[in-house]
Amino acid sequence: MKKIYILIIILISLSLIGIIAIQITSIKNALILKNEDLEQKIQLALNDVGQDIADQTTRFPALGVPKLSPEWPSDQLLHGLFKSPTVAQRYTPNQIYEKLKTSFKKYGLSKTNFEFAVLNNNTLGNNYEMQTVNFTKLLADTVQNRAFGFPLSAPTGSIAEGLVADEELWVIVPNLKVFLWKSSAWMIAGSVLFTLLICTAFFITVQTMLRQKKLSEIKSDFINNMTHEFKTPLATISLAVDALKNEKVMQSREKMQYFSGIIKDENKRMNKQVETILQAALLDKEDVQLSMKHQHVHEIINGIMDNFRLQLEDKQGKADIMLNAKNDLIEADEVHFTNLLTNLIDNAIKYSKDSGLHILITTQNTGNNIRIKIEDNGIGMNKETVNRIFEKFYRAHTGNIHNVKGFGLGLSYVKSMVDAHRGKIKVESALGKGSVFTLDFPLLK
Repeated sequence: MKKIYILIIILISLSLIGIIAIQITSIKNALILKNEDLEQKIQLALNDVGQDIADQTTRFPALGVPKLSPEWPSDQLLHGLFKSPTVAQRYTPNQIYEKLKTSFKKYGLSKTNFEFAVLNNNTLGNNYEMQTVNFTKLLADTVQNRAFGFPLSAPTGSIAEGLVADEELWVIVPNLKVFLWKSSAWMIAGSVLFTLLICTAFFITVQTMLRQKKLSEIKSDFINNMTHEFKTPLATISLAVDALKNEKVMQSREKMQYFSGIIKDENKRMNKQVETILQAALLDKEDVQLSMKHQHVHEIINGIMDNFRLQLEDKQGKADIMLNAKNDLIEADEVHFTNLLTNLIDNAIKYSKDSGLHILITTQNTGNNIRIKIEDNGIGMNKETVNRIFEKFYRAHTGNIHNVKGFGLGLSYVKSMVDAHRGKIKVESALGKGSVFTLDFPLLK
């Protein structure tokens, strides 16, 4: 069974790694395609504007008559007469900006920021006829920004060749990669979200599997404990019944009463164990009804310790009671509150050393609470046991020796009852030194 769990975890892990790798590859490919599509649309938008400007610039004749110097040669006079005006002479920067903005919007790039410039002499960085404020600064950073150009000169072999200024329209899109990531944010966020959901589902699945495995082990331990707990009284009852059939026993009234008493005691013991299991089932269903009334904690503690006097004498132990709380009035269910304290004291006796048992019970007021401390010098618990001590069916490992009775339900019941009474419980313990249970319950105002 353990190998199957490991195999399942490995297979799910590999599947999860594969899914994440596919997601990352898909995002990368999608970003590459989106980048190519974005650059193509920017270039198309620039081409439309550039073509429109070029068409307007290469028209003849030029508007107005240019000022000609009489000293120019005849060929230069003719060239100056028919030379088309530059872009700067035809358009203002704002007009070109509006043309680019309209073209960008046409291709779905209305949210794309850009800077532009119209250059002459085919030289970037020199002889700008017009430009936006940040163009020069952005042009210097070719890593973060992407530049697109379109020639505004007349086509080779056309009638306007040589008469139109050799100009180019350039557009720079700043931080194109950042813009690309922002425009793909929904896709990336969706991929990350679904990957996290898959990881969460994987974690919950593995956690559930391990919990089920743990519950299976607890169930096996519980059945073994229950077998031990019922086997002993059943064997004792069987022996007592056989003894009652003996003629010598039948003739002795004292022996009859003795063996009948054994049967009765063992029957009570079994009934108590069954009651413990049923009580745990009721706690699971939250069917326990508490009868909350005013109770004095000191009276309950004194009554409990009177019942444990014989057990303490049998163990050659002693119990010191220091009831220092001036106010001990709380609202509690007398039966369940008594049971939770009884379980703690019973555990202190059961898990005691062979000799020298000492239990100290103290009370004190802390703010609006009463604090009850139950200390013992028993065998103590390690850190793992302390962390799991209130788990249902959990019992500290003592090897294969069944030297301590119980189903592992007592402290689980204690924790449930402390919570039901709006209290708190804390455990401190060290192996070989004993344990301290500290309980706080709200006082009646």
